[in-house]
Amino acid sequence: MTDSPDAAQHGLLSAELLLRPGKTANAFEETVQRLLQTIRLGLIAPGEKLPAERELATMLAVSRDTLRDAIASLTEAGYVVPRRGRYGGTFVVDPVPRGTPVVDANGELRERRSVPASEIEDTLVLRNILEVGAVRQAALCELSGVDRERLWQALDDCSAAAPEEYRRHDSRLHLLIAELVGSPSLVPLVADVRMRVNELLDDIPLLAPNIVHSNAQHEAIVKAILRGHPDAAAEAMAEHIAGSEALLRGFLG
Repeated sequence: MTDSPDAAQHGLLSAELLLRPGKTANAFEETVQRLLQTIRLGLIAPGEKLPAERELATMLAVSRDTLRDAIASLTEAGYVVPRRGRYGGTFVVDPVPRGTPVVDANGELRERRSVPASEIEDTLVLRNILEVGAVRQAALCELSGVDRERLWQALDDCSAAAPEEYRRHDSRLHLLIAELVGSPSLVPLVADVRMRVNELLDDIPLLAPNIVHSNAQHEAIVKAILRGHPDAAAEAMAEHIAGSEALLRGFLG
């Protein structure tokens, strides 16, 4: 098959699509990002202890020095606190600070004052692609009894959550759906977009009617997955995401 003259002249894809800086520049930034995701998405709850240093360094595939530097930054920013003694270790603070910090040029965590409109749009589009695709695939999977029970438990936890705990349990449910797909590459992508979505949601009020509506949509999503109905699961997730998007556009413009 020969290339078309127009394609050769103008190029179907620009090299600039990929020849650009990566999201994280070094192991320290990547480690801070993963720890922040683990904390802010509720995989380690407020008041709970992080894994031991040696174990955590192995899990993250970084040196213990890099891990210590990352934990020191999170400690300074108020996300974790060290405790000494027999039952000591590094613990997630309770409550977890609001907002999603970024690593600045000096390697320090700082809060962003605002999110550019272009980034908001990118986040909303990416979330729709990732999460609708993930839930469709999850509904096609043969789930074990344990995984089915995990889904029900995540749904129950979300429905019973107090308002101040709602986003943490909401995030856990969405991450679990991604995990059930069985693609190791998918979970970090969903975690990343979920962090971006939560950063936007933190800037708008969490209203009781919206929680009730969200819980009803969560139930529809989970039931469609468990019944093995991919189209219904994708439709329910798309409706759920559209509701969040409408709220964000209404409040953030």
